[in-house]
Amino acid sequence: MRKWAREHGLLLANTGLFLAFFVGMVLSGAASYSEDQQAHGQPAVSVLQFLGTGAFVEATFENWESEFLQMGMYVVLTVFLFQKGSSESKPMDRKAPQDQDPREASVSSAAPWPVRRGGAVLRLYEHSLSILFFGLFLASFLLHAAGGVDEYNQDQQAHGQPAITFLQYLGTSRFWFESFQNWQSEFLAVGVLVGASVYLREKGSPESKPVAEPHYQTGT
Repeated sequence: MRKWAREHGLLLANTGLFLAFFVGMVLSGAASYSEDQQAHGQPAVSVLQFLGTGAFVEATFENWESEFLQMGMYVVLTVFLFQKGSSESKPMDRKAPQDQDPREASVSSAAPWPVRRGGAVLRLYEHSLSILFFGLFLASFLLHAAGGVDEYNQDQQAHGQPAITFLQYLGTSRFWFESFQNWQSEFLAVGVLVGASVYLREKGSPESKPVAEPHYQTGT
């Protein structure tokens, strides 16, 4: 068990942190939502009731969509673009292992099944990481809109205004403001990481170059 935990420590730690912060978000969100309800003469809601509100769905997937967009774009951009001196870039002066054509590789029985299978399955598998992220982004984008239109229509109703449809909500400034305010922060963080890794180091981290390497050394 200890060996398994060590082998999967990074995933386990991030999963644990996600769950802890997600529970914190749910509990604090339910409390905040209930306070807002009571301020408008409406009854408070339980935690379970809060999970079914547009406010919860909107807030959750509004954030998830930006994360998946960031990672999907980063995966794709690092295929084609370079940053001299950054540990986040492929080397500029030689072929990277990631560029190897799997059809020309010496394939062992331990290789992933799609590589051994070849054909259309391999063509799909070659881009499966970006497909996953963009698929999750699209799903989160639509769920953000679904939760958002529900919350928007509640506000409309409270002010005696007519409700709008899902498609109409996609055209509102509110929806795009919520999206852009998250998207810009994600690419800011990535840009800082890419640029800072040229000059700064973190001993022991694969996100950093070795501490003694010169600034111009690109890749890991």
